[in-house]
Amino acid sequence: MKLVFAGTPEVAVPALDALIASGRHEVAAVVTRPDAPAGRGRRLVASPVAQRAEEAGIEVLKPRRPREEDFLARLREIGPDCCPVVAYGAILPKTALDIPTRGWVNLHFSLLPAWRGAAPVQHAILAGDEMTGASTFLIEEGLDSGPVYGVLTEQVRSTDTSGDLLTRLAFAGAGLLTATMDGIEDGTLRAEPQSVDGVSLAPKITVADAEIDWSAPALRADRVVRGCTPAPGAWTVFRGERLKVIALALVPERSDLHPGELAAAKNSVHVGTGSHAAELLWVQPQGKKPMRAADWARGVRIASGERFTAAT
Repeated sequence: MKLVFAGTPEVAVPALDALIASGRHEVAAVVTRPDAPAGRGRRLVASPVAQRAEEAGIEVLKPRRPREEDFLARLREIGPDCCPVVAYGAILPKTALDIPTRGWVNLHFSLLPAWRGAAPVQHAILAGDEMTGASTFLIEEGLDSGPVYGVLTEQVRSTDTSGDLLTRLAFAGAGLLTATMDGIEDGTLRAEPQSVDGVSLAPKITVADAEIDWSAPALRADRVVRGCTPAPGAWTVFRGERLKVIALALVPERSDLHPGELAAAKNSVHVGTGSHAAELLWVQPQGKKPMRAADWARGVRIASGERFTAAT
């Protein structure tokens, strides 16, 4: 089939690579978000998908909005049979959805109808799911509600951050998306309606959502840290400034600390929660690089009884 691939971040690159390498389909063009400011100089940088497409000699389309007539006209000129999508980052209007003869097919990183929305992997970890996966589905005008072509499952490991889990799903999902394109082309796949039961939503995780509530059980703090790593980054407040918490470990044998209370030893830093203690492993103070929590504690000289506080 002639394909136009839509995607933007690094997590979409494995799927683009798999389609290019398949030898069965022609990736005629790529649709991605416009160049965005990055780095200290805030210079405009092309998306990872755009960079990969340019390396492969594939035409790149960067509409500010996919309803722009110039973009729609070019898409009609290309005449794709199908448009596979991975984390494109913009809502597709019906005028765009109607152009490919076999529709737009999204690779979504959840077992639909669970976790419809922008942050399915983060929400799976925050909710404590033991199993997640990826689904390919035909895009409709609703939010991730279209009929499903295929699924794969992936175990959520107890140490997984959202970055770890998303990386595994991106590579496994690349195979699923390629197989879905194959099945659509040869007629062996038919999209099946999603169940009306088990629907859950996964809106974008905000910075406010990533604040750690030390009065909650330690398991909740662990999930927030893992679910919000690498972005937007779990955080707390120490002496009036934000401190990013990159990694921690549960310490169920210690329960003598009040929620948020810190106890620093030579090589460890413990913090109280609503249940038992947790050990801070890696942190990042504002304006500094990530560091071991014990090194941070030695630098700030934590006083007896000192605590993390809530944002005001």
